[in-house]
Parts: sequence; C-alpha cells; structure tokens
Amino acid sequence: MQRDDLIRLSHMLDAAREAVGFIRHRSRSDLDQDRQLVWALVKAIEIIGEAAYQLSSNGRAEVPN
Repeated sequence: MQRDDLIRLSHMLDAAREAVGFIRHRSRSDLDQDRQLVWALVKAIEIIGEAAYQLSSNGRAEVPN
C-alpha cells in the first residue's frame, strides 16, 4: 500500500475515533439540542469522506470496507 494511502487511512481512523468520543455518554436529545456537537460530528464525517475519496484505486481494493 502506498504511503499516502496509509496516511489517509490513519486520518480516517483518527476522525472516526474522535466522532465516537464526541457521542460517548450522550443521548439523542443531546444531538438535537447541541449544535456544536452536530458540527463536530459533521466535520469528522467530512474528514473521513475526503480521505476516502483521495485513496488510490489500489488502496480502495486493499481496504474495501
């Protein structure tokens, strides 16, 4: 796997872990009432999506999920 793909996968994993940390011990009503939480989650998802988009074809083939 290319070094750039490894970096992107690392960014994706970091953002996913952050997102999980943001919502740990939170309820659905927290999400409904806390716009800052929503924006933090949106940003984490954006980072994951952008990194996934930039993976090479070989990187995507190696880590299809």
